[in-house]
Amino acid sequence: MPSNIYRCKIGNRVRIGPFVEIQDHCEIGDDSVIQSHSFIAAGTFIGERCFIGHGVITCNDSNPRANNKRWINSPPYIGDDVSIGSGAVILPGVSIMVSSVVAAGAVVVKDVPPFMLYIDKYNIRPK
Repeated sequence: MPSNIYRCKIGNRVRIGPFVEIQDHCEIGDDSVIQSHSFIAAGTFIGERCFIGHGVITCNDSNPRANNKRWINSPPYIGDDVSIGSGAVILPGVSIMVSSVVAAGAVVVKDVPPFMLYIDKYNIRPK
């Protein structure tokens, strides 16, 4: 099954499912898993031992326009041992810190501290 993987750094023992797109300048740490139909925007950092569920989308443009001449790449940062549930959307510039969990279908609009469960922007609590 096809996946699109551009100029990026992929660690050892990383498993990437079908129909995944990983754009330029991304870094994926060792032993991570990216499930099918996910989109990893340019410049996204994903740490070691991360789980990225089916259909996860990372975004890197906080001011999208069809003809944006002042586009600034603001990719998300995903720390080590993070799990992101299927269908989650990670907005530009967000950091998800070590050992956190993002619920399936969540839209991550702000940073997630270490060891936290992110359900939505109003519901962040210890794991």
